[in-house]
Amino acid sequence: MKILAINGSYRGDRGYTRFLIDKLFQGATEAGAKCQVLTLSCLKINRCRACSQCQTAELRHKCVYDGKDDVQMIFNQMAEADIIVYATPVYVFGMSGLLKTLLERLYGHGDSSDLRISKSGLMFHQIDDAICSKSFVTLVCCNNLENETPRNALAYFRTFSRFSDAPQVGALIRNGGRLSGYGQDPECMKQISKISKVYAAYELAGRELVTEGHIRRSTERQANQEIIPVPLFNILKHLRPFKKVMIAHAQEMIDDMEG
Repeated sequence: MKILAINGSYRGDRGYTRFLIDKLFQGATEAGAKCQVLTLSCLKINRCRACSQCQTAELRHKCVYDGKDDVQMIFNQMAEADIIVYATPVYVFGMSGLLKTLLERLYGHGDSSDLRISKSGLMFHQIDDAICSKSFVTLVCCNNLENETPRNALAYFRTFSRFSDAPQVGALIRNGGRLSGYGQDPECMKQISKISKVYAAYELAGRELVTEGHIRRSTERQANQEIIPVPLFNILKHLRPFKKVMIAHAQEMIDDMEG
């Protein structure tokens, strides 16, 4: 099995997104998978010009940028993979522009005049199944602890799944990135005991992708759990007075780290 992760972080291989990908891939590799990461910040990805050359009869599926950037190489790697991991931090309540720019180039691999109905009953057009319909995992990370923060990115990939007949075989949502030291601070690991269980769940998720073809719900819950060591935190964090206390404590932690 080959699993391909597309890292949409602007921090590239230095960011928390890559750290989480590596945890996932540690388990997948142990289970026998061949894993590869494409770091978009290191590649050239031109914006779609909406010129529609790719939709003409003479140049169907041929983009004006073919051979001029790295997108075709990325799509070739996607076609060879069994599972794709779309990984991104949250930027202004959505996926990174890097990842969105890449996905917009999928337009050149479909025939917009060939109308069809997806398996989920949605009207769409012909797409390149070898690229668009792959089983995939969504991996989204952010600093904020609010459930609302990653909502747009997650909703996008649910919609993508339904239109593209692409099975979503896992959804990993990791908040509190700064609080956990982005996986690089041993002191944060000591202070937040739950984070080690989270990373263990990522490794288990990788193994499950290989052995079962999807991430179990129980493993997702462990990977996506709140890391704040406060009973009923998931409920308390929606209360305004509690949020004020949390902000005060968080500011103290930030001041200590920067001091």
